[in-house]
Amino acid sequence: MRDIRNRMKSVRQSLQVTSAMKLISTAKLRKARRRLDETLPYFEAVRGAIREIEAHAGGNGQKWFDRRERKADRHVATLVITADKGLAGGYNHSVIRFAEENCPRGSILLLLGAVGKRYFIEKDYRLMEDFAVSTKEPTFYEASEIAAFAVSQFISGGIDDFRVIFTRMHSTVKLEPEMITLLPLDVEAISAPAKRSPEDTVYSYEPDEEALFDVLVPHYLKGIVYGALVQAFASEQAARMTAMDSASKNADDMLARLQLVYNRARQAAITSEVSEIVAGAAALED
Repeated sequence: MRDIRNRMKSVRQSLQVTSAMKLISTAKLRKARRRLDETLPYFEAVRGAIREIEAHAGGNGQKWFDRRERKADRHVATLVITADKGLAGGYNHSVIRFAEENCPRGSILLLLGAVGKRYFIEKDYRLMEDFAVSTKEPTFYEASEIAAFAVSQFISGGIDDFRVIFTRMHSTVKLEPEMITLLPLDVEAISAPAKRSPEDTVYSYEPDEEALFDVLVPHYLKGIVYGALVQAFASEQAARMTAMDSASKNADDMLARLQLVYNRARQAAITSEVSEIVAGAAALED
């Protein structure tokens, strides 16, 4: 009975921890989704501006759309976003497996998240850079740092393609890894091409289209990276919330089973004591 009580005490302590982690993840998830919804209109406007300028650019600013198809040895760098901690169900495992499926051995990886770093550092990959992101919530500064690094490497020719692998949260129970290409820019990915007619107005940009691209593209990339960071953060919290909810339910079930076993053991002990008293009383009467 003492062992059962100690076991029940341990399960109750675990239940307190899992319940608290579930509440924390729920609050973080709600805040992350609200933050993404608030910032999305701005970056949609930037994307629309890039679309409009590209439609009338007449070939200017094509360095951002340069696919470099003639280059024999293409350098493709992929940013892989994982979590810093576990206890999130299969969240980290699914991202790592998706990255391995889409990035052959020897590929260039940029890692974000301690779990991914610990895994890929022992594998046959070229680790170019790793980034640190706040465990509380991603910030624009962190997204700007990643976007600036990608832009500098792309312009200098250090990389020919820059991709991001993250987890998109369709719902709290549907989390899917996804890969998007940031550089070079894809007009179709930015937006549907604008329909033009012979009567369309001819725009004049000052100082010129290429200078505008140099200003807008980093902002656009920062928005996409920030969206990926927030999506990954929200997916992590949703996965942890689900995992902790399942753990809490399992702890409740275990407590119920242990309570039943404890009651049976206690009843058996009482029955044994009563039997001993009755037997002792009968012996005295004899």
